[in-house]
Amino acid sequence: MQYFQYLSDSDRRKVFFKEPFPITKYDVKEKLAYAVGAALYMPAIREDIGRLIVNQKYKEVSTIVLDLEDAVGDNYLAEAVDQTIVHFAEIERGLIKGETTLSDLPLIFIRVRSANQLLEVAEKLGTSIEHLTGFVFPKISSSNVDLYFSALEKASINASTRLFCMPILESPELMYKETRTSEMQYLSTLFQKYESSILNVRIGATDLCGLYGIRRNAQTPIYDISIMRDFISDVVNYFGRNFVVSGPVWEYFNSKKESLQHDFSEVNEYNAGLLNETLLDLSNGLTGKTVIHPSQIKVVQSVNVVTKEEYLDAMSIIENASGEVGVLKSASYNKMNEIKPHYKWAMKILTKSDIYGVYHEQYNFLKMLTDTIPFSHSVGNERKPEHFSKQVNHPS
Repeated sequence: MQYFQYLSDSDRRKVFFKEPFPITKYDVKEKLAYAVGAALYMPAIREDIGRLIVNQKYKEVSTIVLDLEDAVGDNYLAEAVDQTIVHFAEIERGLIKGETTLSDLPLIFIRVRSANQLLEVAEKLGTSIEHLTGFVFPKISSSNVDLYFSALEKASINASTRLFCMPILESPELMYKETRTSEMQYLSTLFQKYESSILNVRIGATDLCGLYGIRRNAQTPIYDISIMRDFISDVVNYFGRNFVVSGPVWEYFNSKKESLQHDFSEVNEYNAGLLNETLLDLSNGLTGKTVIHPSQIKVVQSVNVVTKEEYLDAMSIIENASGEVGVLKSASYNKMNEIKPHYKWAMKILTKSDIYGVYHEQYNFLKMLTDTIPFSHSVGNERKPEHFSKQVNHPS
């Protein structure tokens, strides 16, 4: 997988001062944590997922999550599990036949409902589990966290392959004030024990808002919902020191085929809201985001590309971290770079520069979004609506 691989060679040279490097599930954990990026959720019961991965239908996709939880109706859960096994078998066949390569595969995760289901799915996957990056743990809490990590460890040992996880913070115990502090403190301490297995800590905004009957509209970023702004602040405080925290799902998309062309005014209201929220995610220390439609992917990815100014500042900070100086003027002559306070930020920027690339000085996310580089086609060939739960806009 390589970010922006759908661009031509000439377009990549035009856009990037430093082009993105290829990423696979075998890269070091510290890099993979930032590489998750825009994670596209799909109901696992869909019949076309294996084929669209092999055929690279959505060339901008970097991460796919097959959802066995909220996106699948209870009556169709067994069918969804079977369909998940079919998807991975199809990917494995595609690799054997040379229809795709390991370097073309996105990072692939499965969101399970329980630790027992994790073990069930892992066993049924057989040898195809080698192409799974890991599992997503929904509604993580002190009551189930040990079960999930024990199941993940057992599945990894049984399959002789490295499997990661992404726990989702969306349980009532984490949201309610009377239990939040003790619950977050317990989980953050336990997460450090399993740090090598955790790629992202994710925020389930939909479930958490649902506890209070709150649903934002397409013009309201999650940070305008005061109870969620308070929650995200606590999440970053407890977990942001040791883990990559990912932004919550953006629920809205245009059901029609969309392309962003010459003018920023042509960005539809749904993607404009997503763009605003993704910028706020970055400002608040979050990287990546849950998305539910291919048209959302490019927005999240474009914002995460490093600017040339950021890159030069980060390089300067790292290169001058020997203790000779404490502060220096930036290469753009518009700010000071303090070596010690900005060192962790600089390391993060350099990691992201390898994954997302660095824009040329005259380029930025607005230009990327308004140039004539189209999105993939809208999602198609889905199962009948009654096969899904009513909560299609599921959280992560």
